Formats: sequence, C-alpha cells, structure tokens
Amino acid sequence: MARLSIEDYDDQEGADVTASGEVRHDDPSYLVGVPDEFQRLWTPHRMVYIQHGQQPGEDDCPFCVAPTKSDEDALIVTRGEHAYALLNLFPYNSGHLLVVPYRHVALYDEATPEEIDEIARITQTAMRVIREVSKNDGFNIGINQGAVAGAGIAAHLHQHIVPRWAQDANFLPIIAKTKALPQLLGDVREAIANAWPAAETTSAAE
Repeated sequence: MARLSIEDYDDQEGADVTASGEVRHDDPSYLVGVPDEFQRLWTPHRMVYIQHGQQPGEDDCPFCVAPTKSDEDALIVTRGEHAYALLNLFPYNSGHLLVVPYRHVALYDEATPEEIDEIARITQTAMRVIREVSKNDGFNIGINQGAVAGAGIAAHLHQHIVPRWAQDANFLPIIAKTKALPQLLGDVREAIANAWPAAETTSAAE
C-alpha cells in the first residue's frame, strides 16, 4: 500500500499542513501511516537491558554491588545474615523478587547449608508478605542455573519469586514483547518492605 503524501493529506477533509509544507506532528491523526486498533506502550527504560545485554562483567556483578547501597536505591526489601531479597529490575510481574546470597557463588550446589536455609526461609516469608500485600493467586518460584538455562546473571546465584494472578496473562508479551506493569518499582519495594516481619529483617547498619 502506497503511503500518503503531504498533497494527499491536504486533499483530505480535516487535514492540516504547516506553513512550511510539513504535516503537523501535534496530532497523530495527521501523521503518515495506517491507523489500527492497537494501543502503544512506550518502554524506553528497557533499552538499557536490550543494549547492554544480560551478563555483567566479572567486576560489576549487580548482586554484589546491591548490598553496598541503601535499600531504596538497590530495591532491597529485606537483609538476612547470609542472603537478602530485592525486586527484579526487569520484572515479569509486579512484586517479582530475587532471593540472593551475599557470597558470589554461581550454582545451587555450591551454596552452604546456612545460605540454602536462609534463602528458603526468606522465600517462605516473601510468599506470605506478597500474598498479604498483593492478594495474588499463586507463584512461580525457580532458579535458572547457567546462561544456557536462561540465567540473566549466571555468575551469582539468585532465586526468582514471581507472583501470579488468575487473569494476569494476555497476548501482549507474546505479540508485542511488552509487559504492562501497573506499579512503579519504588512503590512495590516500599509496600513489601513495610509488610515484612520486623523480627526477620536485619538492618543494613547491623
């Protein structure tokens, strides 16, 4: 299908052209293109993820850097003795948490019993807190081991906790590679951190 020229637009009822002969850009109805029923969600923040790839360098592991920052800056919701939990910067759903050992270890069978125990306990508490805060219907919980298995940061062990709702699935991620998220990360972090049992939270200063 041939694209409409400025002259074509000028011939159409209601079309508008600037004094310089350019089609106006302040109203999408005047722009060249074929209108359709789709709504566009612009997500330029994801270009950081797309352009820089998934695997960080050896000296800039985000899971090693995160605990050195404030909870707000690192999106941390709780800190334990051997592990901590933070929001995924690129979530599948609102409330998508990662449970991470402080130690830079890649594989589950390389973690110590103490690390495994605390990861499990944080996971259980996270499920209860997210259910209380978000009223979700279920969870996906899992660990991807190695880049070939889909681990976004393969060098540092991390477990995903993804809340799911009965009607949270649609075709948008499939046909548009876009996920609609209704809450900002900072708001989600604050809600989960505030609901976390105080007795199970270790202050960053301790």
